[in-house]
Amino acid sequence: MVHRNAVDGQVSLARLSEIETALGGVIRGKVDVIRLSLTCLLARGHLLIEDVPGVGKTTLAHGLARSVDASFHRIQFTSDMLPSDVVGVTIYNAQSQQFEFKPGPVFTKFLLADEINRATPKTQSALLEAMNELQVTVDGHSYPLPQPFMVIATQNPVEHHGTYPLPESQLDRFLMRIRIGYPDVAAEREILRQPLASGAENVLPAIPSEELLALQETVAQVSVDEALVDYMLAIVDRTRRHESLAMGVSPRGAQALFRATQAFAAVEGRDYATPDDVKRLVLPVFAHRVSVNSRVILAQKPAEAAERVLTEILTMIDVPL
Repeated sequence: MVHRNAVDGQVSLARLSEIETALGGVIRGKVDVIRLSLTCLLARGHLLIEDVPGVGKTTLAHGLARSVDASFHRIQFTSDMLPSDVVGVTIYNAQSQQFEFKPGPVFTKFLLADEINRATPKTQSALLEAMNELQVTVDGHSYPLPQPFMVIATQNPVEHHGTYPLPESQLDRFLMRIRIGYPDVAAEREILRQPLASGAENVLPAIPSEELLALQETVAQVSVDEALVDYMLAIVDRTRRHESLAMGVSPRGAQALFRATQAFAAVEGRDYATPDDVKRLVLPVFAHRVSVNSRVILAQKPAEAAERVLTEILTMIDVPL
């Protein structure tokens, strides 16, 4: 295993295994999910988790924040929420006779946007500037967010009652969309046996959040061969020309795949990326960014149809040696 030291010479990518172990204690039998979550974190991305209630979405988000000793806020999105409930509001202080800004829950290092698709598009859009520019603007004044900053949003499947589909501009801000899924029998047996008070609150910090910033800088130095970049671009180009897709991957999506590939290689303990890294990440990074033609989704859910088309595209592109 190759370890690349960070700028300060003290932080090693080997520390990632400590975070993985800490999360594995509360998310049973989901090693792949944990690694994808760490990949998203190291790539400075935001994570969208789509799944049915009760499979550990909130536990994963809270545990990830605790593993890096970072501040954590949770917002339960509802249909009557306003943008000011997320970013904050300016109020008049009668004593000082001045307007003061009262920060909202978005001012944290880890924000869990729980059931984000139960809020209206107007409220959902309150997160756009925060996710893209790491700041919020209220009444003409911009306020920076703490670093590192990560949004972990959960959403119920769109066929559930009382949900609003996320607009394309919102989806494109998420580096990945993943599903946790039900545990296997062995993992669920462990879940049944463990005490009720054994959730994310028992995750011990593996590294301080300041070291996480150094790790993110280190990941940006992971080597990506030009042939691998050509492979990524070929996949992106094919999504834009495939007859089953009404909308292909944007340049932001291509950049997301590049960053995620570097981060995934680091999680795997390497300082160089491989074609297998790219193939593993195409679905979680691209599936929520493409739009499938309506005639293609008649017999499938949109998400499943998008993943099927992307899997087909991967078989069309020559893999670099």
